[in-house]
Amino acid sequence: MKTELNYINLSYQTYSQKEYHIPLTYQIFGKDLFTAPIILINHALTGNSNVSGEKGWWKHLIGENQVIDTNQYTVLCFNIPGNGFDHFLIDDYEDFIPSDIAEIFLKGLEALHIKNIYAIIGGSLGGGIAWEMLAKKPELAEIFIPIACDFRTHDWLHAQCLVQKFLLNGNDEPLQKARIHAMLCYRTPQSLNDRFQNRYHQENKRLESEDWLVYHGNSLNDRFSLKSYKLMNHLLMNINTYENQLEKISARMHLIAVDTDLFFPASEIRMCFEQLKEKNKEVFYHEIQSIHGHDAFLMEYEQLNNIINNIFRMKGSESETPSDNNKQKV
Repeated sequence: MKTELNYINLSYQTYSQKEYHIPLTYQIFGKDLFTAPIILINHALTGNSNVSGEKGWWKHLIGENQVIDTNQYTVLCFNIPGNGFDHFLIDDYEDFIPSDIAEIFLKGLEALHIKNIYAIIGGSLGGGIAWEMLAKKPELAEIFIPIACDFRTHDWLHAQCLVQKFLLNGNDEPLQKARIHAMLCYRTPQSLNDRFQNRYHQENKRLESEDWLVYHGNSLNDRFSLKSYKLMNHLLMNINTYENQLEKISARMHLIAVDTDLFFPASEIRMCFEQLKEKNKEVFYHEIQSIHGHDAFLMEYEQLNNIINNIFRMKGSESETPSDNNKQKV
């Protein structure tokens, strides 16, 4: 399996009229380009292009004999420029919005001579960028699977990102503090309460839940840069696909929500589904049931794999169409 980091050098003018030289990096897993259907994966906020293999962050979904089988598909993933995985950082992160990243990814596909892909899949921020890509190029993909995300950042998520911004602009352990706050939004009260049950760590003289939060803050600080986190939070804060562009998307759309998601509530994703269904779009709704909230798309692999496996098995809207007005819960 070829997994090396590849580079595409791009000159790009942002929507804020700033000129950048972008070393767009990507990885390919599975079959060589143009020998199999291409699946584009858009990574989440602290993710990267390394989606498969021993250290792949989505290895339970993508790999040999997995649901996204690298024996059958070409899996492509770009790094969001500035995520730091390729050591490229952006100082003036507010120069970029998700629409810029979508445009850069489309330019990357063009540079690779890829005109169409079989599927585009994105979780959280990656899904938001995918919405923007398809709004710009409606016939890009046959299948679109946005997971735990919506086509825009709603007020609640914007407010949480604003708190993140305040923390990240602080002077005392900003990245650690922002990550601790974020973890409380990625999970739910039930998830933490059930896991820790007020157990006390005698040696550290604090609750085990506090230990867990501090660990996640320090862990991200060790592998991620403050500049990258500021950029990613800014992008998450500003997803804004124009609603009138959604109905132009030709892909068969499968919206996957998490019933306890605090970032992208299932009710908002169902509303998007209903709006698209009114426009006679080929759209389906699926819901992961979990106590874990937003992070369930990185934890509930049995449910997620089952949903995506069923999606790939569908031949068209008349085949295996979920009942109840095309709503499906797994």
